[in-house]
Amino acid sequence: MSENLNALEKAQVLIEALPYIQRFNRKIIVVKYGGSAMVDEKLKKQVIQDVTLLKLVGFKPIIVHGGGKEISKWVAKAGMEPEFINGLRKTDAPTMEIAEMVLNRVNKSLVSMVQELGVQAVGISGKDGGLLKVEKKLSDGQDIGYVGEVKEVNPKILYDLLEKDFLPIICPIGLDDNYDTYNINADDAACAIARAVSAEKLAFLTDIEGVYKDPEDPSTLISELTVSDAEKLITDGYIGGGMLPKLNNCIDAIENGVSRVHILDGRIAHCLLLEIFTNRGIGTAILGDEEHHFYNE
Repeated sequence: MSENLNALEKAQVLIEALPYIQRFNRKIIVVKYGGSAMVDEKLKKQVIQDVTLLKLVGFKPIIVHGGGKEISKWVAKAGMEPEFINGLRKTDAPTMEIAEMVLNRVNKSLVSMVQELGVQAVGISGKDGGLLKVEKKLSDGQDIGYVGEVKEVNPKILYDLLEKDFLPIICPIGLDDNYDTYNINADDAACAIARAVSAEKLAFLTDIEGVYKDPEDPSTLISELTVSDAEKLITDGYIGGGMLPKLNNCIDAIENGVSRVHILDGRIAHCLLLEIFTNRGIGTAILGDEEHHFYNE
């Protein structure tokens, strides 16, 4: 009897997922992959399983990954002293060289994991096909080295890969007008790419559960926010620290054609599937003011 109940519960989960599979079939979903989910091998495998499943049920996922913790590790191994300006690491030429090597190494390891699950993936950087064109990013007017701000995205290479049924995996490195190499904040790169391809969804995997009205009180997690709600939270001073640029990125993405943005806790097993395929997700979904709400359905 318990086996039958267990089977029924599994069937119920699949039925619950059906409208979401129908709704997002053939739609582009950009996943920004970073934080603990990139460091813990078990979590890493689960994230890749999630993205691969999305691909196999008809979505068109694109992964944009960071690698900050890994870069810090290799910079330390090289015996280099990190220099910080206004809390941001200065990326000199030797650091940029290490960052590019590390990001490419991370990139190809993700490609291998996807292909192991039977889906063809292609790893590229923003340099490939002129995908990400950048200009030098300054911090309060100060030079922080080879850190780039995305000024232009040419998504042709992504459309070509998606059309040929490949899963693109992108590391956030771009070129400026002089063809010098720059490191790009992975959140910024994911946001710019999602805008350029008019993604249906942009999902940020982070080390927090989502957006809180009060960061000290876990019960104040907000499941769904409109852009107006998000702007009011910022204006009223509820949002600070690392969440502020992330939320501004979310608002920017929505205002530039992305239908929905999700902030998820990448430390939760299969968080992507739980957010996308269940009636009440586990993170925070941000949507345009005129968008149809999920959780009232």
